[in-house]
Amino acid sequence: MNIAFFSTQKYELPFFEQSTRDHRDIKITYFEQALSEQTAILANGFDAICVFVNDTVNTTVIEQLASQGINTILLRCAGFNNVDLTAAKAHNLKVLRVPAYSPEAVAEHCIALMLTLSRKTHKAYNRVREDNFDLNGLLGFNLHNKTVGIVGCGKIGLALCNILNGFGAKVLVCDPYAKPGNYTITDIDTLLSQSDVISLHCPLNEQTHHLINDKAFSKMKTGVMLINTSRGALLDSNACISALKTKKLGYLGLDVYEQESELFFKNHSDEINQDDIFSRLVSFKNVLVTGHQGFFTQEALTEIANTTLFNALEVSEGRPLTNEVL
Repeated sequence: MNIAFFSTQKYELPFFEQSTRDHRDIKITYFEQALSEQTAILANGFDAICVFVNDTVNTTVIEQLASQGINTILLRCAGFNNVDLTAAKAHNLKVLRVPAYSPEAVAEHCIALMLTLSRKTHKAYNRVREDNFDLNGLLGFNLHNKTVGIVGCGKIGLALCNILNGFGAKVLVCDPYAKPGNYTITDIDTLLSQSDVISLHCPLNEQTHHLINDKAFSKMKTGVMLINTSRGALLDSNACISALKTKKLGYLGLDVYEQESELFFKNHSDEINQDDIFSRLVSFKNVLVTGHQGFFTQEALTEIANTTLFNALEVSEGRPLTNEVL
């Protein structure tokens, strides 16, 4: 199988090269370009493509890929909302993903965001570097005995529940498929109204798009902390800005952003940011943004590479597909 690998990052290469070392029948060609309607031509002559979260795999791209002989889309991520599954099915393209590369990696990053915001360690770090040891303005709060609401209790949500139980937090979960565990299962309105901290871990679809909007904020406690390491479009960014201005939203931690495909995974330090909404969000002192690095651990990258190769081998050898989306 010859694979066209889009949106290649330097940090991925050692992990994928290690995984493919003993499989000469799998050949990967790495492209730095993201997959789009303009770059799909690069996949001409390949059997499969391998893409990440911000690659464009819409109807037009899929039509181009199918006409060029592509039969498989390998996602090196869990989410697949960027793939037009209807078009893929119409053109008989297989779609496979990495369903659980490291739930703990993302869950631990959630905790990092929570603690950084609550204890203001990022501000303290900058102060101390300037020999400023004043504690005024750094007052935080305990996670112990706080109510933390988790929207979506898949593998990442469950991993986060386990960590929060260690902190002594009261954990609420809203998920139609949640089974009884070390948390209280409740409905979304109860979770929004009772939680001191809310963390999002649900997939992005028509039902969850802008799940957190003006109406949702109106149900929350004043000063609530909101964490999103799932998908950017779960949040209405303009509603977040309004909630920050009124202090309804006391803390916001983001590892994803609705329009992140134009920003994340690239160095824009020498450019003028043209995204006014993002610029407004990061202007608030109680907002912390990381550039989609929740997954970014050695363990997670190893699992992503190994599972992606496993998926490719199953397709090339005609075996049943373990991680097939379509």
